[in-house]
Amino acid sequence: MTAESTAESTVTSPGAQPGYPPRSVITQRESGGTGFRFPARRPPARPASPPLLLLADGLAAIAGAAALLAVGRHPALVAVLAALTLAVRARGERAVTGVLDELPTVCGRIAVAWLALGALAAAWHPAHALPARTLLTGFAAQTLVACAGRALVHLRRRRALARRPRAALVIGPAATAQRVAAAVLRHPRCGVEPVGVVAERPDDTDGLPVLTTGQEVQRALIQNGVREVLCVHPAVRSQQGPLLRALAASGCTVWEVDADSPSYTSREQLAGFACRRLHVGPGHRDDVGKRLLDITVSGALLLLISPLLLGCAVVLRLTEGPGVVFRQERIGKDGRPFTLLKFRTHRPVDEHESATRWSVAGEVRMNPFCRFLRRSSLDELLQLWNVLRGDMSLVGPRPERPFFVGQFSQAHPGYAARHRMRVGITGLAQVQGLRGDTSIEDRARFDNAYIDNWSLWQDVCILLRTAAALVRPTGS
Repeated sequence: MTAESTAESTVTSPGAQPGYPPRSVITQRESGGTGFRFPARRPPARPASPPLLLLADGLAAIAGAAALLAVGRHPALVAVLAALTLAVRARGERAVTGVLDELPTVCGRIAVAWLALGALAAAWHPAHALPARTLLTGFAAQTLVACAGRALVHLRRRRALARRPRAALVIGPAATAQRVAAAVLRHPRCGVEPVGVVAERPDDTDGLPVLTTGQEVQRALIQNGVREVLCVHPAVRSQQGPLLRALAASGCTVWEVDADSPSYTSREQLAGFACRRLHVGPGHRDDVGKRLLDITVSGALLLLISPLLLGCAVVLRLTEGPGVVFRQERIGKDGRPFTLLKFRTHRPVDEHESATRWSVAGEVRMNPFCRFLRRSSLDELLQLWNVLRGDMSLVGPRPERPFFVGQFSQAHPGYAARHRMRVGITGLAQVQGLRGDTSIEDRARFDNAYIDNWSLWQDVCILLRTAAALVRPTGS
């Protein structure tokens, strides 16, 4: 756990360090006067015809069922066949493909369904075992109808994309981005039409307009209805992380395109370039599972450590007087303020000092017991109530005061993007030693990496590492 508490010292905030000017392409939904807002999340782009593909697979299952009924098999087997067909259906479809490309996959899953059906029929009753001829006939009929139906769906999709290609922005060094954009434009069958290049600085290369400011990106996004984003350089993902997250949040699909020799294996291709989809937005998080973990663990811990909390409160009351619980406004998910709770270990001069001065461990004005609470992070335990209420999570970016959130968001690209997830008592940055008076830029990088790669197991690992760190506390 951390202890970024009441701003009790006169140490200068890391956010005030020079050398971190705002980038020309700004992060999502900043509140400063120089910021801008990307459009609110638009309806997602039309999917790659999954309802029509599902309909084609359903018609194919009906054709296979007809083969079963033709030989007088029990109708229950028809329902089992339909269920098996859907159960082994591939998860997700490629953006633009043809029936020949997916023929092995289609044949494979239909074969699995029929073999499973034959095994179930034989296990149900040996007298109802399906002969090999029936299995082969049903498999052939279902495969034929599935391929025919899917061929029509893919043909319809390709014609629709040729008529109305998806507008795209290409992000990367100007020369490389222009080269990729030109190649994609030469192949309209890709269904993608680049409309602009986003780069740090323009060059003399002819081609699409080069967008160098956030306002230009915003204008292009709205006027052209951009739905695709192509990153053409490995460094783009880290350097333009805030921009990519903002574009993903506005409804764009983000792709990493290998502009040179392929450096990774990918089934997807765009105008001959290997590409893969990047998941840079928060939509893949399992909020329900994370919230259940928060409620279960925080509720159990509050019951178990209630005697410890009561003991700390009594000692603080006897040594420091009334006002044991400290309340302070912090910024939570989506920039919403909430009241953070913790044990009071220091009494600031006034509200201004509490809101605007950075805190460090070892404050000389604390009594020994308060210093112990700070160094052991026991003063943070009351935040379990914030977790139970839903203001915070057990694991997430640490919350900060509004004054510093505004300062850090201007000085450190990516800091504002931390607020797309519920803040936490501990986090990836904290278990990496980034507590107290440490680099804000490093904290933002680790926090965004945690959000981009979130999993419930990662939360469990961070909680275990935090518990281990409490055995050797260093303070914050």
